[in-house]
Amino acid sequence: MGINIVLVEPEIPQNTGNIARTCAATGAALHLVGPLGFSIEDRYLKRAGLDYWNLVRLYYYDSIEEFFRANEGADFLYCTTKAVKSYHEISYPENCFILFGKETKGLPESLLSANYEKCIRIPMLDQIRSLNLSNSVAIVLYEALRQQGFKDMQLMGHLSEVKRK
Repeated sequence: MGINIVLVEPEIPQNTGNIARTCAATGAALHLVGPLGFSIEDRYLKRAGLDYWNLVRLYYYDSIEEFFRANEGADFLYCTTKAVKSYHEISYPENCFILFGKETKGLPESLLSANYEKCIRIPMLDQIRSLNLSNSVAIVLYEALRQQGFKDMQLMGHLSEVKRK
C-alpha cells in the first residue's frame, strides 16, 4: 500500500498538482479532503500534475470527519510549524497517513492539540512563517521513503550515450 499523503482543504491548484506528480513518482497515495479551494478540473492543477494523473492513487473526502471515518485505526502524523519534533526524528510506520493543512492556515489547532505527540515540523529560520506546501510534502515524504529503504523505487539512473566529435 505505501505512504499516504493527505491534503486537508488545499487552496492552490498548482501545489496540489505538484504533489500529485510527487505521489506518482513515489507510489504514495494522495487523499484530498474538502472543501477544496479549486475545481478538480482546474487547468493549473492538471498542468502541474502533467501526464501523471493516471498513476496517482487518488481519494476524495468531503470533510475531515469523513476522512477519519474511512481510515479509522490507521497511523496518522500531522505536519505543522507548531510542532516540537522534527520530521527526521521520528520513525514512519508503513502505510501511515501524513496530513498537511491548507496553505494559508495549516491544520486546525483543535486537531493538532488533540494529537500533539504525532505532530512533526520541518526546521527553518525563525523569521520564515512556512515553506511551500508542495516542497514540504516532498521533504517529509522522501524522509519516510528513505527510512523504508525506497521500496520498489529505481535507485540508480544512467547517462545516455553521447557521440563526441
